[in-house]
Order: sequence, then C-alpha cells, then structure tokens
Amino acid sequence: MYACYPASCDRARDGSGGVIKLASAFAFLATPMFALQTGDSLLGITVAPGKNGVSLGIPMQIVLLLTALTMLPAILMSVTPFLRSIVVLHFLRQALGTQTTPSNQVLVGLALFISLLVIQPVANEIYHKSWEPLEAGKISASDAWDLATPPIKTFLLKFAREKDIRLFVELSHSPAPAKPQDVPMTLLVPAYVISELKASFEIGAVLFLPFLIIDLVVASITLSVGMVQLPPVMVSAPFKILLFVLVDGWNLVIGSLVRSFY
Repeated sequence: MYACYPASCDRARDGSGGVIKLASAFAFLATPMFALQTGDSLLGITVAPGKNGVSLGIPMQIVLLLTALTMLPAILMSVTPFLRSIVVLHFLRQALGTQTTPSNQVLVGLALFISLLVIQPVANEIYHKSWEPLEAGKISASDAWDLATPPIKTFLLKFAREKDIRLFVELSHSPAPAKPQDVPMTLLVPAYVISELKASFEIGAVLFLPFLIIDLVVASITLSVGMVQLPPVMVSAPFKILLFVLVDGWNLVIGSLVRSFY
C-alpha cells in the first residue's frame, strides 16, 4: 500500500504545515495592488513587509484565530479518544435503559477526562518539542506545526486501520504513500474517525448483549403470566441496574475502555 512519489509527499507536508503562509498568500492575491503598499489596508486586511516576507495585519490575525477557536470543539471530538469514549458511554446508557441518566453533561465530562488521560503523553511531547521553542521565540509558527505533526500522526496511525487509510487515498486519487508517516493529515484524520467509530460500535454491541438477554427473559415472563398492561422495559430496568451495580459495571467499562487505547 505504502508507495509514494517524493514530490507528492513534499506537497502533503508543505500543505499541512503552511496554513499561515497559505492564508497570507490568499490575502496577498485577494488585495488589489494599490492596497499592498505599507500602511494601506482593504476591509481590515493589512499586508506589511516583515523579516520573512509579507505578513497579515492584526485584524486579520484575530479573524483567523477566532475561526480556529470555533473549529476546536470539532477537532477535540474527532481526533482524540473522546470520540470512542462518548460513543461507548452513550451505548451503555441506552443498554441500561435509563434514558437521560447519567445526563449528557456527566457523560461528556467523563469522556473528556478519559481523553485527557490517554492523550497526555502525546500532549506533553508536543508541548516540549513544539510549544516551548515557539514561546521562547526560537522557531516560527510554521516550524512549530512541523514539529507537532509527527507525534499527532504517530497517535492517529496507531488506531487508524490500513483499510480506511487506503479508502481515502483512493477517494482522493492521491499516490500511495511510501510509509505510514507520509500519509497527509487530510487523509489520516477521516480514516482515524471511521476506525474509531467502528471500534466504538463493536464495544457498544458487546455491552448491549447481557442487557438484551435480561430484556428477553423479562418480556417472555411477563407475557406468559398475562401482564400485557405493564411494559416489559419498566420491569427489566431495575434488574439491569442491579446487575450493573453488582458487577461494579462502571469500573469494568471505564477500565476496559481506557485499556483499549493501550
């Protein structure tokens, strides 16, 4: 699968690491020549010469920063263990039949802390290799992104299935990468998402089975004794909750969920 042309790999790395340069280029091309002079601006977009060439003005930098912040929740839910955790916890609540207990806020908070626990080694590596030099002014933002990308790719490649990566490589009509680290982020992220969805659905199906057996047993008993006026779900709910508590279900589910990442 992994066969790639060097030029395509270079383009993939340049495309993923040069977001700020690309935005500056678009602003440069979109601004008329009479507005590109130092001190002039158009719709708040100021292009001024700098040590590394032209740079965006403060208003445009704020707009780009706010745009990135609006995408942060989607990134958090898609490229972290949060995706698998929240789907599994949702399946667990559905299997228990407790409707809105625990509440969505509790499930989201629990999934968030599980994600922080699993992603902590990767975050520490990114912080020391990328953020600290950037904060000290030793490297530029583009260099910081280049340094932060390998740990993220390593984490995503650990859980993204080769079959899913191949699917998006074929859909994008891109040449096959020579090695896993050459897979561009634009293809690796969706492959990771569908791989995590598959894994979370598999775990959810396993969680459903014991509670489904209880539902079937209770339904057959209630129908055999003629209790047609009382929904079987109401009768089976206490038994499912009691079984879950007796086996210390939260400890088992959360422990197995976290271990599935290792």
